[in-house]
Amino acid sequence: MPKVRVRVEGSIDKALRQFKKKCIDAGVFKEIKRSSYYEKPSEERRRDALKREKSIRSAMLGKKKKKRLKPEDKPGGGPGGGPHSGPRPPGPPRM
Repeated sequence: MPKVRVRVEGSIDKALRQFKKKCIDAGVFKEIKRSSYYEKPSEERRRDALKREKSIRSAMLGKKKKKRLKPEDKPGGGPGGGPHSGPRPPGPPRM
């Protein structure tokens, strides 16, 4: 359980804000919300697996540097790229 020391001239509101912040950082509120209802073992395993996948994915993205494509390297060729960039094809004749 997080602890906060209150100074003699310190305000209670400030101490309460510090305590709340420490509880959020420690994951106390998350644990209370999670344990407020029954979770089946299969749901718990699934949640843990998703959490592991997310941490692995973020670690992999952190290691890999993102390479930005230059406008020439994009599929459309020019600035803006895309399959529809370039001059417009002629439309139907106007009357």
